[in-house]
Amino acid sequence: MASLDRVKVLVLGDSGVGKSSLVHLICQNQVFGNPSWTVGCSVDVRVQDYKEGTPEEKTFYIELWDIGGSVGSASSIKSTRAVFYNSVNGIILVHDLTNKKSSQNLYRWSMEALNKDSSPTGVIVSNGDYDREQFVENAVPLLLIGTKFDQIPENKRGEVLTRTAFLSEDFNAEEINLMTGFTDRKRFNFKSLHYD
Repeated sequence: MASLDRVKVLVLGDSGVGKSSLVHLICQNQVFGNPSWTVGCSVDVRVQDYKEGTPEEKTFYIELWDIGGSVGSASSIKSTRAVFYNSVNGIILVHDLTNKKSSQNLYRWSMEALNKDSSPTGVIVSNGDYDREQFVENAVPLLLIGTKFDQIPENKRGEVLTRTAFLSEDFNAEEINLMTGFTDRKRFNFKSLHYD
């Protein structure tokens, strides 16, 4: 990784889960007042010093590719998005913790991005089990971010946290759960995300 100057990170998930707000906060250090639907892809850049203050310090230009969240199964939608999936250094999977379907759709999103030339049929079986072997050989780091944690009733939070723990285990990914107010920059620190 030390030889990279540019890092391309995909931000994937269903429409309305908070991808654009997250990307805007990370790159612009400000709240995204009134986000609109992303059509196609939006790219924003953040300059990040890696291992700041050490002899190995290096500056990276992190491109966050916010992919529009249409989950249509039409091959034309998938083939259009496939152009964004080349030369990826990392993937942030974003889901709404109050919407179980957005969590389940992360399997489809990840398979589409990581295996753009193969169909994900057979990955998710009818009883909901997931073949974890799909990610054993995956060299692309994944980060799982759940949004709207504070909107979950307190008596349901344990169940949701258990579900997201299984998700992060399935993806072999780190996991972060954010409150609705994650747009308050004091609650989110980009430097805690590592790509090594």
